[in-house]
Amino acid sequence: IMASSFAPPKLADFILTERLGSGTYATVYKAYRKGDTREVVAVKVVGKKSLNKASMENLLTEIEILKTIRHPHIVQLKDFQWDNENIYLILEWCSGGDLSNFIRSRRLLPERVARRFLQQIACALQFLHNHNISHLDLKPQNILLSGSILKLADFGFASYMSPWDEQSVLRGSPLYMAPEMVCRRQYDSRVDLWSVGVILYETLFGRTPFASRSYAELEEKIRSDKPIELPAGARVSRNCRDLLLRLLERDPDTRITFTQFFSHPWVDLEHMPDAESLGKAKELVLKAVQKDQEGQRSAALSLYCSALEHFVPAIHYETDRQRKDALRQKVSQYVARAEELKAMVASDNRLSFEQFKSTRDILRGNTLHFPRYRYIMYTSLPQEESGMEDNDTLDLYQQSLGELLLALAG
Repeated sequence: IMASSFAPPKLADFILTERLGSGTYATVYKAYRKGDTREVVAVKVVGKKSLNKASMENLLTEIEILKTIRHPHIVQLKDFQWDNENIYLILEWCSGGDLSNFIRSRRLLPERVARRFLQQIACALQFLHNHNISHLDLKPQNILLSGSILKLADFGFASYMSPWDEQSVLRGSPLYMAPEMVCRRQYDSRVDLWSVGVILYETLFGRTPFASRSYAELEEKIRSDKPIELPAGARVSRNCRDLLLRLLERDPDTRITFTQFFSHPWVDLEHMPDAESLGKAKELVLKAVQKDQEGQRSAALSLYCSALEHFVPAIHYETDRQRKDALRQKVSQYVARAEELKAMVASDNRLSFEQFKSTRDILRGNTLHFPRYRYIMYTSLPQEESGMEDNDTLDLYQQSLGELLLALAG
């Protein structure tokens, strides 16, 4: 309470207001740009006196990196200034606070929310990886929220590293640090993948894998060679479990690689909500309607399913309430039509096994969000080839629609 009563420093073009938080050598304030726009920003104030050689280098690296990169999931550096006492980083304002507070306020997140968040982190990480930049201090406190958009922040420890560069400086936070940083003091960019695993674990289970009551206990857990296990009774999908355990491999040589991470089916960057989601969905749905009009029911059904997998992220991405509702209504119509087609295809005995197989392959390639869609076609098969009862299939189809409608309502 005492600290917040100190008057914030004066800055030529901005009015600094509430103090948002402070670290070792910086304090962050909310601020308004003077003039008509009254644009809200965050100002990171770094006292020159508090900087030693290492922290000065960190700060210069942060400015250099943020000045040169632009990405929707990385906090934007708008400007930087200095005077006799301080250096000021003027940063994009993120109104939702940090991911740490978000997790704490909800205790743990449903898998589908954790996945949306992870997709955004993966997208930012892919961009950094392509520019040979390692963050080296990924943790929920350094991930900010702007609405439902996540943005990586605090590049104070970030480093330009080629994939083969190794560092030995101890950086970051012990709970999120890869074991090789502590045990070997020898590490490379793969430490970011471990940190992503810890963040995902925390979003799903409300605590980190190395959560401890004392520093001695924490150190013991970090230095142990026991494989990381998920909490007893953890209820997550098979793909999610696979990703978690591969990210949290203690040995960086057996840990999932960046390429494998970006293409992992649970990460599924292909169906990440973004500006292109709606365009992809519309393109597929136009083809579906065309096939539908031509009477090609199974092909139309397959295309409707593929379109729906892009419509759901498109709804998630849309921020305008009216457009979101209009989109939901439209998508509900496509779902209803898919259901009608399902019934027709199920009773259409003219579909040969070979035709079925090719349709099934199309569906299988587009079932990452709604895996039960792969069962849609099974009723068309002769009973001995499908190995499923008609009733089972219809149940599974109904469940998949239930999942889809749940996503539409969310």
